[in-house]
Amino acid sequence: MLDTEGNRREGGLECVSFTVCGQVYCLNIMMIREIRRWASVTTLPHADAHVLGVINLRGNVIPVFDLAVHFGLGRTEPGPRNVVIIADVEGATSGLLVESVSEILTVDPIDIQDPPRFEKDGHSSLIEGVISVGEEMAQLIDLRHLSHARGDAAA
Repeated sequence: MLDTEGNRREGGLECVSFTVCGQVYCLNIMMIREIRRWASVTTLPHADAHVLGVINLRGNVIPVFDLAVHFGLGRTEPGPRNVVIIADVEGATSGLLVESVSEILTVDPIDIQDPPRFEKDGHSSLIEGVISVGEEMAQLIDLRHLSHARGDAAA
C-alpha cells in the first residue's frame, strides 16, 4: 500500500476520500458498503434539514443525509454528478450525499491529528481527525455521531 506521499507502508487505515462543498473528507473504508449514483429520494415530512429522505436499497429502506447541511455548509442540489455513499455504522445503514468520490488513501494512524473541538448545541462533531494529503487537508469522519444525531432527530 502507498501512503499519501507515495511511500510504501504496511498496515494503516484505509479511507475513501470525497468532497462536500469543495472540502475534502474521508471515511474508513470498512464502514462503506457501496457507492451509488444519485437517485431521487422519498422525502419525509418534518425531518431534520440534513435528512434528504429515504431510498429503497434492495428491499431495505435507508435514510439519506446531506452532509453539507450537517456540516453547516449549505444545501447540496443533488444531480446526476453526485454520488451516495452507503455506509454501515453500528448496525445502521445510511446514505451520504457527496459531490464526488476521489480516491482510497492509506493513512498511518499517527498522521491523524485531533481536530479543534467546537461543539454546537451539545452535539459532537462528526470530525474524528485531520489528515494532511499533499497540499490539502482531509477531515476524517466518525459516522457514529451521525447515527446519534439521527437518533436525536427521531426522538
